[in-house]
Parts: sequence; structure tokens; C-alpha cells
Amino acid sequence: MRFFALTLILSLFSIPALAQSPNDVVAGALNLLGQEIKTRRAELKNDKQSLYSVIDDILLPRFDRKFAAQLVLARHWRSASDEQKSRFIEAFYATLVHRYADGVLQFNLDKMKILSFRGDEPEKRTVVKTTVLLDDGTKVPVHYAMVKRPQGWLMYDVKIEGISYIRNFRAEFNSEINATGLDAVIQRLEAEAAADAEE
Repeated sequence: MRFFALTLILSLFSIPALAQSPNDVVAGALNLLGQEIKTRRAELKNDKQSLYSVIDDILLPRFDRKFAAQLVLARHWRSASDEQKSRFIEAFYATLVHRYADGVLQFNLDKMKILSFRGDEPEKRTVVKTTVLLDDGTKVPVHYAMVKRPQGWLMYDVKIEGISYIRNFRAEFNSEINATGLDAVIQRLEAEAAADAEE
């Protein structure tokens, strides 16, 4: 159940116009992704590169990649060189796109519900709360953490049943960095992304 919900991480990353409320941003994203998947599901299922491209077109301009990468690296970000930071941002973003691409194909607009926004919009960070209805009738809470930038609201974290993907990746990479170093982690992610691109 958690895995199914987790694979929806990328589903709401399409941020429409500047100056919309956080809920409006998510609603627009749901509609846009829903239309794309509904009309191209069979094609995208059989063509990974096209699927990656669709996700990238939606996600890249609208997701705060640097902030997410910084939160994932945590203390390692402070000691990383500018080159390491830049490479990690790119490699981590590719990891997100490729790891959850198949799950995006399961996206169903009819099973998503956006809850009423109760945050303080003047604040620079907020959370949009949604629920995902699973096939067995279970409602899974999916909360999208957003940060306000000059170009509008951008997403940087998702909590599913209280579990943050930022924290999950932070724990995963922290152990690996402590064992092999940041360069080795970056090289692994870059190699995996290159291999996926060749499939």
C-alpha cells in the first residue's frame, strides 16, 4: 500500500501559473497529469524514454531540486564542493524521475482528493494535504511540502502516511556517504541514470 502511494510522488509536480494558491497549484497539477496519463498510458508503458520525457517536462521547471537535494544531503551539503553539489542535484533528480516513473502510470485522478487548505499563504513554506483512495477502499494521506519562490510555489518533499521521502533518501545516502564518500554516491547515481537512459 505504501509503495503504491509512494509512486505517486511525481504526480503533483506540475505547477501552473505564478501567484496561485498552493491548493490551486496541486489541483492544476492533478488535472494536467491526469489528462496526459489517460491519453498516453499504453504508449508510455511501452516507451520508458517517452515516459521520462513527460515527467521531466512537467517536473523540471516546477520542483525545487536544489532545496530537496540540500535537505537530503543534510550535513554533507555543507562540506560538499560546488561541483559535488551541482552533480548531486542532477543525479538525485534523475533518480527521482527514473525510480518512480512506473508508478506515475498508475495515477488515477478519480482516486485523488485535495483537502481544504488551512495554512498561512504569506508564509514561505506550507503543506497541501491530499488523500489517495486505494482499490481496497483505504484512504492514504499524502502531504506535499511546498516552498514559495519568486516564480511561485514549488514542491520539495512528500509525506505518505507520515513518512517523508526526504528523510528516507537522507537515511539511505547518509549511510552510503559515510561508508564510501560523496563522490562514490554521485558516481553510482550518475551510472544508474546513464544505464536507464540507454534502455
